[in-house]
Amino acid sequence: MTYLITIIAYMLVLFVFGLRIARKRLKEKDDFLVAGRSLTAPVLVGTLLASWIGSGDIFSVSDLSYHHGYSSLIGSAGGWVGIIVVFFIAGRVRRFGQFTVPDILEARYNHWARILATVTTIIAYVTIVSYQFRGGGWVLNIITEGKISEKEGIMIVAVFVILYTLLAGMLSVAYLDIFNGLIMITGVFLAIPFLINHVGGMEFITANVTERAHPFLGNMSLIQAMGYFIPTLLLALGNGNMYQRFFSAKNEKEAKKSVVGWVIGVIILGIGMQTLAVVGSSYFKGLAKADAGKIIVLVAHKGVPVVIGCLLMAAIVAIIISTANGFLLVPATNVVRDIYQRFINPNLSDKKTIFLSRFIVVILGLIAYGLISFYPRVLNAAYAAYTVYGAGLTPALMAVFFWKRATVKGGVLSITGGMATTVIWEIINKSLGYFPLGLPSVYPALLVSITLLIAVSLMTPKPSPDKWKPFFTEKKKPLDIE
Repeated sequence: MTYLITIIAYMLVLFVFGLRIARKRLKEKDDFLVAGRSLTAPVLVGTLLASWIGSGDIFSVSDLSYHHGYSSLIGSAGGWVGIIVVFFIAGRVRRFGQFTVPDILEARYNHWARILATVTTIIAYVTIVSYQFRGGGWVLNIITEGKISEKEGIMIVAVFVILYTLLAGMLSVAYLDIFNGLIMITGVFLAIPFLINHVGGMEFITANVTERAHPFLGNMSLIQAMGYFIPTLLLALGNGNMYQRFFSAKNEKEAKKSVVGWVIGVIILGIGMQTLAVVGSSYFKGLAKADAGKIIVLVAHKGVPVVIGCLLMAAIVAIIISTANGFLLVPATNVVRDIYQRFINPNLSDKKTIFLSRFIVVILGLIAYGLISFYPRVLNAAYAAYTVYGAGLTPALMAVFFWKRATVKGGVLSITGGMATTVIWEIINKSLGYFPLGLPSVYPALLVSITLLIAVSLMTPKPSPDKWKPFFTEKKKPLDIE
């Protein structure tokens, strides 16, 4: 009951905070979509950290750690490398001064790139939101010892996330994420020494962790390991949540500074959560395959003193709620900004923009809830979502900033090929129960995406300088493509 009271109290704090922001500061579409372009580096670090560390990091890390120990850091490392690369483009993204990744892609390619990017983002991000709901349901089920079923828990979390996101959009998400980030770091690192002591010390842990066939890969093959590393890398490079937060920055300097704090926070917190999962896997033995992802939640519930457990449980809830909010807001923004306003009603008022964004949040939230049954295992859902987005958008998006020779046809076909290949490969896997040729979808999808981008670009005429100059020069005036 103590854990349940802690979570209810925490969720109430979030809701009241969001309601106050909505009443005091939510006046224009910029407030809802990009926080009025007012965020400084400390706020950006908090919201970038909270949006990147999600229930995938709780449940996928637990799942992988149960079977591979610290070798599962390979998956997290993909994100770290991607964020380091992002440092070199953060200022240019803010200089562009728009709202979404599809804004960037249309300016560099054409309107089809915008449409395809929006579709890809919706598929990927709604999937990500769906397993945040599942993770929240698991938490409520475990802390109530079954009194709240997983299904009931999922419904409760889904309703709360949708309602909270409706309140003040990016304003409420960004400012509260500072608090969420602090809760995450404090909860995780306070829990580690208590957990080590609880399970019986380092000698017990060493004797009981899962045996590994390889010191670096654990029990994974190189193909499997890269199947975790590459999708995370691609998601970090093309993450729409990240770009929307850069657009929310006060200026280019604040956007770039925030990346330094972000990568440090992600690495520290990632290693801390990995430690909880590895130590927990030595204690919670004999779990079914579907339950291996629950180790960190079990640690919070039964592996540390109640006070520490409550703090860690609040951190887990903060991770789930903040990630679900961000990944629900981005595709809603895409639908309103990149489809409705761009092609149907260019003169959409700020008031109607906010209303429609809220309406789409509800619709996408319901779709996310409906998708839960498609991926019973969070690990599979996470990497499928990372791949459809990363292979679909990231090659064409990186070409915007790093390859002047990329052409309209090359970019558009790259997005189409990467997205379509991932969806087809995942459907085949779902139907047959295994991937064709034993290859995770990231391999064929990324190969198709990059091949089309390079080959088609080289076979078509060079783009005019007007297409690439805004992303390579010190252009101060934001582009207007409405």
